[in-house]
Amino acid sequence: MEHVVYLEAKEKELEKLASGEKQMIVRGAAGRKLPYGRVVCGEVLWFIENKGDGMVRGKAVVKRVFNSEKLSASEALQLIEENQLMLRLSPAQIKRWAGKRYLVLMELQNFELIPPFAIDRSDFGNMDDWLPVKTIEQVRVLSLEKTVT
Repeated sequence: MEHVVYLEAKEKELEKLASGEKQMIVRGAAGRKLPYGRVVCGEVLWFIENKGDGMVRGKAVVKRVFNSEKLSASEALQLIEENQLMLRLSPAQIKRWAGKRYLVLMELQNFELIPPFAIDRSDFGNMDDWLPVKTIEQVRVLSLEKTVT
């Protein structure tokens, strides 16, 4: 399984991953929704910034995954704070994620920026920030440019 993951453009998450400043991402919800329990070590995450262009710009391999049990607000905050050196969240992001009952922390390795490409989201009805795909090739939009011979 591979996953298409949206990153916050205004928080410069892609740049932080590219520079090595950030090595972990977090997702959370009030219930056990994607990506809870669906990500395993060795899977590839493909990254898009949530700025509207829909272009995949980076990829990384999942090194470690932690799926929390049900957390209180203080437990969620403590978990975020314990991992802040790798997460590098802004105060607004800390507030957002610390209020979730279930958190998924994913440590990444082998991050790389890639030549941008578009994906086809038509098979995904929701506007979620996490899209599980069997392989990226299933959703990759092939360029319509013709090569000159």
